Amino acid sequence: MYKEIIEKKKLELEKSIEHFKEELGQLRTGRAATTMVDNLMVDYYGAKSPLKQVASITIPESRTIMISPWDKDSLVSIEKSIRESQLNLNPNNDGQVIRINIPALNEDRRKDLVKMLNQKAEDARISIRKHRENVWEEIQESEKAGLMGEDDKFAGKDELQKVVDEYNKKVEEIRAKKEEEILTV
Repeated sequence: MYKEIIEKKKLELEKSIEHFKEELGQLRTGRAATTMVDNLMVDYYGAKSPLKQVASITIPESRTIMISPWDKDSLVSIEKSIRESQLNLNPNNDGQVIRINIPALNEDRRKDLVKMLNQKAEDARISIRKHRENVWEEIQESEKAGLMGEDDKFAGKDELQKVVDEYNKKVEEIRAKKEEEILTV
């Protein structure tokens, strides 16, 4: 019984990991990446839309992002969204495309990014702990309802902890890889 409960919650844990990866994609590493600007919200004909839905985003060089909007009238609103974002990027609008040059990171900025990275990793671990608490409550309720015995309840608790440890390890591996990217000059 507890195995079904844990398997059902693994999908939510995977979603937490995917969300963590998306969050990290928005951290600057000194190299250009489309994920930095993919989900910036752009005012597109009165509606807020993610940038990736209104333009083509490419990386022509290692430190340059090029944004080619499908409608040239949206260039100004795209440029405004980039300037107002927390990315501290300076877009160049030539009337056809927007180019963003990614400056090299200085040592202080790298340290700040590592702090942000560690905070995002902690948020992911908190999310995993919340899922663990929910599953444990579900297992306890199943035992109270007579759907499983006390031995199964504790076996479920042990199995649950193994799964949580596995996902925390994934978070740490992703965090360590991203930290290496940030600190690489």
